[in-house]
Formats: sequence, C-alpha cells, structure tokens
Amino acid sequence: MAVAPPSYCFVAFPPRAKDGLVVFGKNSARPRDEVQEVVYFSAADHEPESKVECTYISIDQVLRTHAIVISRPAWLWGAEMGANEHGVCIANEAINAREPAAETEALLGMDLVRLGLERGTTAKEALDVIVSLLEEYGQGGNYYEDASSCQSFQSAYLIVDREEAWVLETVGKYWAAEKITEGVKWICNQLSLTTKMDAEHPELRTYAQSQGWWTGEDEFNFSRVFSPADDHLDCCAGIESLEKQEETITVQTMINILRDKASGICIDSESFLTTASIVSVLPQNGSSPCIHYFTGTPDPSRSIFKPFIFVDDVKLVPKAQSPCFGDDDPAKKEPRFQEKPDRRHELYKAHEWARAVMESDQEQGRTLRKTMLELEKQGLEAMEEILSSPYPPDPAEVGDLFYDCVDTEIKFFK
Repeated sequence: MAVAPPSYCFVAFPPRAKDGLVVFGKNSARPRDEVQEVVYFSAADHEPESKVECTYISIDQVLRTHAIVISRPAWLWGAEMGANEHGVCIANEAINAREPAAETEALLGMDLVRLGLERGTTAKEALDVIVSLLEEYGQGGNYYEDASSCQSFQSAYLIVDREEAWVLETVGKYWAAEKITEGVKWICNQLSLTTKMDAEHPELRTYAQSQGWWTGEDEFNFSRVFSPADDHLDCCAGIESLEKQEETITVQTMINILRDKASGICIDSESFLTTASIVSVLPQNGSSPCIHYFTGTPDPSRSIFKPFIFVDDVKLVPKAQSPCFGDDDPAKKEPRFQEKPDRRHELYKAHEWARAVMESDQEQGRTLRKTMLELEKQGLEAMEEILSSPYPPDPAEVGDLFYDCVDTEIKFFK
C-alpha cells in the first residue's frame, strides 16, 4: 500500500481563537519536486447539460459555480486546499484505509475539494456536494504525476465556514462526518472519527458487516472498523501543537504551527516536502471579510504568507501560475505522465534562489529570512486593520492585494 504523505489541517473556533474569528490552516505535503500554483477562478454561469473536465474524468456541470481561490499541484484540475467567495474553506488529506483505494481513474480527492468550493455556499452544502459526487462517480486514480506507479488513496476533508466545520472521512463511496462548532480540531493522514458521527452513508454499517469488519453487536467505531491493521501513524503532533497554545489562537499562531519542523507538521523528508500552505481567517461577524493567506511556494518556514480577499474584480496573478500546456500536457494524454514538463512559475523560480541561500549561507540566509518575515508582518498588520475597521475594505485596493504581494516578493528576491 502506498504511503500517504504526512500533512495536517487545523481549525480553531472562539474562544480558543481570537476576537470572534475562525482560524483554518493546512500544510500540503507532496512529492519534493512538485510545483503548486495559486489560481483564482471567478464565478461563472454554465450552459444546461454541459460537462466539466476534472483531472481524469468529465462530469455534469452545474448552472453556476462560485468564485474560488485554490492552491493546487500544477498538473491537476482540482485543489489541495482553497476557499470560495462565501467563506467556505476546504482541505483534504490522503488516507490509507482497510479497503485499498481504486486505481481506476475517477474523481480525485483533490477534484472533490474544488467541486465542493465551486458548488457549496456553506460547509454543510459543500459536504453534501462531495458525498453526492462520490456516490455518483466514485474516487480513484493516481495522486502523483508519476508514470512508474499508481499511488491511490482514500480521502478525508476538513470543511469550514464562519459558523461550523465538518470532518468528512471517506472509504470508496462510503463516508462518515462529524460537526464541530467549538474548540480546536485537526486531521492528518489517518482516519480519526470514532463513535461520534453526525452524518454517515446510509449503507455504511451494512457494508462494514458484509466485509466482516464489524459484528453489528459492539459499538460502531468508524476508524477502528475502516483503518488498516498496521496503521500506527501518530497524529499527536497536531494535538500537541494546538494544545500547548495557552493563549488564544491567531493567524500568527497558525502560521507558527505550520512552520514547526520539530513536530513533523512542516515535513521536509527525503520523499516529501510541504510544497504549499494556507491560513484563513473567517470572522463570525459576517460584515467583515474573510482573509486567506497563501504561500504558493515550498516550505512555510522559508516562505511568505500573502493575503487574498474576495471582491468582484480580483486581479489575476500569472506570476503564481504555472505554464499551461493545453492538450499537449502529458497529464492529459494517455498513457499519462510519459514526460514531466517544467511547471515552475515565476514566483517559484524566484523563491528557489531564496531557499538555496537560506540553506547554504548562514549569515546571508538569516538576513534574508529576517527581511522576508518583516515583509510578511507588514501584510499581517495591514489585514488586522481591515478586520478591526467598522467599514468594509475598498474593493479597488484589495482586488490587487495578492498580485501586489507576489510582485513585491519576486522583486525582493531579485
């Protein structure tokens, strides 16, 4: 069975989170050389009975899709994590379960992240979208841009809005979900739901019994029933990082947690690297804007979190987007992945230089990192002002926000 990359998602609700804010964060652990891009898609109307081409399969399109901003491996259609204009955030985790994931091409867990964002106005709506598409189309296919082997996984999701979060864990088309409205919650690369389930697939327990995994007599414990026998992965790093936060959790707290290499939350191993990260702040007061911070570059401990706010006229950021290869993309042609094109975008290339300096030159590296953190701090302070203001931000100013931050970062590296 393929080893799921060890990544983490977190959410904190008031009073653990500061000032009536819901704080969400995710590190995306992926193969070391994979490039992630940050892409904005505006809301759109679609023709009746039209189709949408996902990573491997086409499915029925809906009449309207919401505006979204996502961070995704540049070769695929879906997303590792992202947000929509209605303040819904979703991230997913690759999961190993007792039942191996299908290698047959279907929807990837990452496709379902994007589809949930495009079609859900609340966390619960997005959950309903994901489970209905799972039922109709199934999940499966290679999670990596790799012709040598098919690495397929089951999926878990953390789906969050201003009022509540849902942990959704899936095995094939079967699923269970738990609703969270207070405290802190984290998920990683193992099933975590036990006996508290607020929603589930109608045939979940019957299926478990038919496979001989549950007798029907003892209490139904989702992760005990569906986890592989040898699943000893420990999610404690997430627990300890959040629980040792004695003060209220802020955006800066969540960024610090995602940068924590000692705990393993920020992965930097021979096979895997945190290739991109997100932190979102969702004010429970609906008149304040949600703010989403993306790195768009690997290793959050050596990256700048840059803010994005939804407005009607968002300026696109081609410098954080990978080259497009159209129908010639080896990920779209069968047999797939016969070549690996250079998917590095301008921000990634500029950041490569910075990473190399920080790894090799101690003095210059320390100076560089200090300046990067100062740039990030300026952005965080400006966003604090927006959140504390009684007035909505000027759309003309925040429409260019992420563009300007990426541009400044690239100029700084040069």
